[in-house]
Amino acid sequence: MSVGFLGLVLLVLPSGGSAAVPLAGALTVVAGAVSWSIGSLLSGRLPMPADPFIATVYEMIAGAVALAVLAACRGELRDFDPAAVSGRSWLALAYLMVAGSLIAFTAYVWLLHHAPISLVATYAYVNPAVAVALGALLAAEPVTAQVLLGGAVIVAGVALVVSTERPGRPAGAADGTARR
Repeated sequence: MSVGFLGLVLLVLPSGGSAAVPLAGALTVVAGAVSWSIGSLLSGRLPMPADPFIATVYEMIAGAVALAVLAACRGELRDFDPAAVSGRSWLALAYLMVAGSLIAFTAYVWLLHHAPISLVATYAYVNPAVAVALGALLAAEPVTAQVLLGGAVIVAGVALVVSTERPGRPAGAADGTARR
């Protein structure tokens, strides 16, 4: 997992004087990946609902409330006019809520209960690499040598995790014991 984290840092940090990526934004992505991994590791030690759909609802509501409070504290809701948002933007938001959050996050919570935690935690590092690849494909964002190196290191980290998982290990077992 450390190799994947190193790849993530290479992927998002600005390279040699390039101002293309704000440092605060890059550090936020890294902090988010670290937080996601810590949460994934703690999920096996904390009481969680057995039904992944219920767990998803609790976690999504907690995230929505935290982000709404943060937005209100930063004054981001002051000038918001729902009528000024295009129909295409509302459809994109709906897609992200259903496919990107509800379906994907429910699948992730299910995996936390049924797959080795070290394998599931690699998601936190692979997700930004996929986002960069989609940005390059769909929005013509530049791909530098450092970005390619970061992506390669992430893939190598995931390969290391996958190759070191012991065969026959029970699903959901990070320490050799299956979780409920």
